[in-house]
Amino acid sequence: MAWDEVLLENVSSLAAPVLRFYAWEEPAASFGYFQRHADVARMTPLRPLVRRPTGGGLVPHDADWTYSLVFPPGHAWYGLRAEESYRQLHEWVQAALNLAGAKTDLSPCCAKELPGQCFAGPEKHDLLLGGRKVAGAAQRRAKHGLLIQGSIQPRPPGMVRGAWERGFLDSAIQRWGVEWRPLPGMNSLATLAAELSARKYAQASHNEKR
Repeated sequence: MAWDEVLLENVSSLAAPVLRFYAWEEPAASFGYFQRHADVARMTPLRPLVRRPTGGGLVPHDADWTYSLVFPPGHAWYGLRAEESYRQLHEWVQAALNLAGAKTDLSPCCAKELPGQCFAGPEKHDLLLGGRKVAGAAQRRAKHGLLIQGSIQPRPPGMVRGAWERGFLDSAIQRWGVEWRPLPGMNSLATLAAELSARKYAQASHNEKR
């Protein structure tokens, strides 16, 4: 979470979108910035509970594939309305999963079963595999840029994470002619992220503040 906030705050100076693939070291759950910690704590036995910098609901992180995208204010994606941004993202994820061998569908509307929980039924433009939600995301638009945090779960049968990540990169080339390259200045950004993690995201005063 600290990494994503640091990227959001610095993406303007980077002057290009940033894509980050990451994983969780232990079972955990993240929850939306505006959710109440006490409500979330009753929804899941997973611990730790970490407040995201984006909105949305509770997301379990036990064996999912997570990623984030950050766009600077001058990028065309930053100017999209939230629903269009969400649709375009999941069309991209859909193309990536298709390349990796999993055929999915965009959800035409909503079938939320449990309020406040992101993977308890699809929202409009979520991705479905065999009628079940497998991909969702949350967004935050700020003056610094646009942050999108996404999760794929459960893992498509027979697919490994490397195949999905390659599909994500390859489909960007096919759709937009975009080739992702290593991010410069990683050491300085890593230092900022470590400091922010210790000062904010590792603290109960942040995660339990409402």
